[in-house]
Amino acid sequence: MQTKLGAEFFGTFWLVLGGCGSAVLAAAFPGLGIGFYGVALAFGLTVLTMAYAVGHISGGHFNPAVTIGLAVAGRHPRHEVLPYIAAQVCGAIAASVVLYVIASGHAGYMGNLAANGYGDQSPGNYSLVSGFVTEVVMTAFFLIVIIGATDTRAPKGMAPLAIGLCLTLIHLISIPVTNTSVNPARSTGPAIVEMLTGGGATALAQLWLFWAAPILGASVGALVYRLILSGENRKATATLVA
Repeated sequence: MQTKLGAEFFGTFWLVLGGCGSAVLAAAFPGLGIGFYGVALAFGLTVLTMAYAVGHISGGHFNPAVTIGLAVAGRHPRHEVLPYIAAQVCGAIAASVVLYVIASGHAGYMGNLAANGYGDQSPGNYSLVSGFVTEVVMTAFFLIVIIGATDTRAPKGMAPLAIGLCLTLIHLISIPVTNTSVNPARSTGPAIVEMLTGGGATALAQLWLFWAAPILGASVGALVYRLILSGENRKATATLVA
């Protein structure tokens, strides 16, 4: 179990450092910034690379909503849900601390760690309702892709690629709305560290949405796949690598 939790910690650490790090350090770099496209790709690459690296150890969730969704789908043991979530949140917080140490070395740093938000905290000033619907729908489809790609009938060894590309697409759609969460741990790390380092507590005050909506969406996606799409394969074991 400790090995599984270690894999989830480091996988989530890499997701937050790579995804949020690209947003904070590289997205708007003068003349060479990677923009939304680069940030979206960075998040997808973090999942892709760590799924291949440690997915065979823990299943490669790196996301509390994914863990809960897979448990709802009958693809992950329910007694492991809370330990997985704890490891994921700790990994996200640790990555956010490292990112803060790096980013704060720049004279013009303003405390931003790519936290999620709605309203005034949304990159495009989208409302709470827009943010909630976006996070529910995107996470639901993320779970459908994850469960489908790891189905025993799916092409072997290709699941990390499908899942990484799905996360890239999700970011391309929803960065303007919420800065894209679909992952409560990814939202929690930056929100906590921003508050502790003087970046403000607004992201922490809005954090409830980025737990509630992804968990709801993951549960919906898992049920849709389990009840409608799974056919005879409901007993398959969830893992991001074949």
